Amino acid sequence: MAELVFFTGTMDCGKSTLALQMDHTHASRGRAGLLFTQHDRSGEAVLSSRLGLTKPALEVDDDLDLWEFVVDQVTAGRRVDYLVCDEAQFYTPVQVEQLARLVDEMDVDVFAFGITSDFRTELFPGSRRLIELADRTEQLQVRALCWCGKPATVNARVVDGVMVVEGEQVVVGDVTGETGQVPTVEYEMLCRRHYMRRMNSSAARAQSLSPDVLPFDLDLCALPGTSEPSPDGRAGPPAG
Repeated sequence: MAELVFFTGTMDCGKSTLALQMDHTHASRGRAGLLFTQHDRSGEAVLSSRLGLTKPALEVDDDLDLWEFVVDQVTAGRRVDYLVCDEAQFYTPVQVEQLARLVDEMDVDVFAFGITSDFRTELFPGSRRLIELADRTEQLQVRALCWCGKPATVNARVVDGVMVVEGEQVVVGDVTGETGQVPTVEYEMLCRRHYMRRMNSSAARAQSLSPDVLPFDLDLCALPGTSEPSPDGRAGPPAG
């Protein structure tokens, strides 16, 4: 029986690499599939991994009806045995429901790949619906690491070297600020403790005695809105 499977994990855990491998494995066994993606790091209509692997894919915009698209393909004589859907966190809840319908009514396997939460630690709407509807949710075993060496669990947004926790949910490229300058928008994986302390690697390096050595002692990192930690490892009173 066909399944809707959601493969999820943090950034840098190999989701897109696995998506490409999944397509290769099924195609090599004579199955016919379609690849979908949205907001890929390499641009539109391409599925790419950080290892350098790429393959053309169909771009999913918010107006695309996945059910109708696949039905039209089958009606036109194309066989569709499976779908590989990368960056599925960006799909709308309705599109996720369309994927579930393709599994149930067209017997098409759907392999969806994406992260669960955004830089504010809030679930993406598409990921939430996938968790609710998927036959299985698989956590990828490759774990990204925080700068401190602990397993990373949170996707942090860093603008011009400073971690931010407010803003639009989806920012995949540079955005223009009020001054007209274009800030550098990056993402960094952090453990929960350093996320809560707003301590990305740039901030940790700035606080370190040596610019080449990060303070791996977690207690060296103060909580937001506090002064430097006291000698016993606890954050001091609010600054100012």
